[in-house]
Amino acid sequence: MGKSDAAVVGNGRVPWVPTAERATVLAVALTIAGFTWLYLIHLTGAMPAMGDLARHASHPAGAMAHWDIQHALLVFIMWAAMMVAMMLPGAIPMLLLFLAVSRRQRGRPGHYLRVLLFASGYILVWSGFSLVATLLEWRLESTRLLAPMGAIPQAALGGLVLAAAGAYQWTPLKTRCLHACQTPLTFVLTRWRPGPRGAWRMGLTHGAYCVGCCWALMGLLFVGGVMNLLWAALLSIFVLAEKLVPGRWTARISGALLIGWGGWVLLAPVSMDA
Repeated sequence: MGKSDAAVVGNGRVPWVPTAERATVLAVALTIAGFTWLYLIHLTGAMPAMGDLARHASHPAGAMAHWDIQHALLVFIMWAAMMVAMMLPGAIPMLLLFLAVSRRQRGRPGHYLRVLLFASGYILVWSGFSLVATLLEWRLESTRLLAPMGAIPQAALGGLVLAAAGAYQWTPLKTRCLHACQTPLTFVLTRWRPGPRGAWRMGLTHGAYCVGCCWALMGLLFVGGVMNLLWAALLSIFVLAEKLVPGRWTARISGALLIGWGGWVLLAPVSMDA
């Protein structure tokens, strides 16, 4: 970053951006997220009631059919679309700040292109996560640890996933990654790279921090149902709130609640048997 840019951002004064440019980036990001939500609703076949798991048969992973490359590709596309729908809105503050600083680079036109490259790098990282999630879903279904609707049917395993996600909320890695997501100014100051290639690299880096922050929460999709869109929407709202609310206590409190919830799920069958 140039000295003038560093001074402006370092003093906490975000460079001025015309309202039309901010509105353009905001509109494009929200439109992409909106269309991916519509695509997911189409997959569930539940436009009138998007949380209706009974109509989940249209989900590409919604049957215990033989997995092959074509089936795996459909599931990967579903996961990638879900990650864009859930995670792109939370990246909007970073995209707007990146736009503000990027457009100050005099003699280097194409700040819209650099924003696009940043967003592409961010989405690519989440696509990598989607590939891992697809392989995990494949494995869970092949071992009968995942129901056709994409949810873990065993209470013990579901409770362990909840407790593990809650425990991760307290880890130093979670705290570090969450801080990077909560403080776009700090990220820009410490990670700035000029030009289109730099924008791409910054998007990859920010995406990596975001995955490090949220991967355990995304794992909760296997508890509520991979294509339970109401559950997915609630998770996306929480992830957005976690990034917008300063500090680490949102993560800590939610972690404690998840650990308690997981413990209750684990102990409930024992209590019923007693």
